[in-house]
Amino acid sequence: MAEISQTTGRTAARAAERPARKPLRWGAIADHAILIAGAALMIVPLLTMLQMTTIPDAQVMQHGPSLEIGDRFWPNLQKALFQSMSFSGETTGINMFRNSMILGLGFAIGKIVIAMMAAYAIVYFRLRFATLAFWLIFTTLLLPLEVRIVPSYEITQKLGLLNTWTGLIVPLIASATATFFFRQFFMSVPEELVEAAKIDGAGPVKFFIDILVPLSRTMIAAMFIIMFVYGWNQYLWPTMVSTEEDKFTLVQGIKQITQSLEGNHIPEYGRSNLLAILAVLPPVLVVVFFQRWFVKGLTDSDK
Repeated sequence: MAEISQTTGRTAARAAERPARKPLRWGAIADHAILIAGAALMIVPLLTMLQMTTIPDAQVMQHGPSLEIGDRFWPNLQKALFQSMSFSGETTGINMFRNSMILGLGFAIGKIVIAMMAAYAIVYFRLRFATLAFWLIFTTLLLPLEVRIVPSYEITQKLGLLNTWTGLIVPLIASATATFFFRQFFMSVPEELVEAAKIDGAGPVKFFIDILVPLSRTMIAAMFIIMFVYGWNQYLWPTMVSTEEDKFTLVQGIKQITQSLEGNHIPEYGRSNLLAILAVLPPVLVVVFFQRWFVKGLTDSDK
């Protein structure tokens, strides 16, 4: 009996030492299910496009997407990257990718530089109409590109900037969104820091370059993502300003391929889908690389 009681006691002690099983958190399960469903909605179309690049274009046109995996991926990839869509030989995937990269980086860097200088002038220079100037800039957020594209095109044409990188980038380089965010960020910089810089003999340019720019690195990263994606996805403005094929972007090339149904010609779905996937990769990589800074730049100030 003593041995039985000792064994029972040890069993009870072990049971007491075991951690209690946590109950299922149905709220967390529902949250994860919603996230998985949202991720599937975004990934499945890309997988479908990737599958369509492996089968002949005629089969895609007849039957649409399917679960079949063909052998046309590498031929379509070579056509997408190296084969031109015109007699000039300039509209290859590599050239269009380069043009899209120039446009995206030009928009991002130019908009950040102009917005930072505008916000710096509005916040730190005691200009008489600084507040009015800011609200005039802010109201341009209500005007999309399509509303002001005709006067912008007319000015670009009169300045002789058609079919140039300057004409593609400079007319749209001002950004009310970036100016607003940088203004709010500069207003959060402690006044004591400004006074300390004055005591140390830092002038306006030195204060801007040596103090404000390093403090703004998270905000710069956040704005870089937004402006790079904006410039990368531009279609209407490059179509109007540039008629030369050596400046076609990926978005223009994809549109040209999908609109090439003439007579008995079959649209090159495999090639256009690969170009579309190629067009998605740089914005995704930029977002992934700057993700932590992006969230930090929009939620708090890293000072």
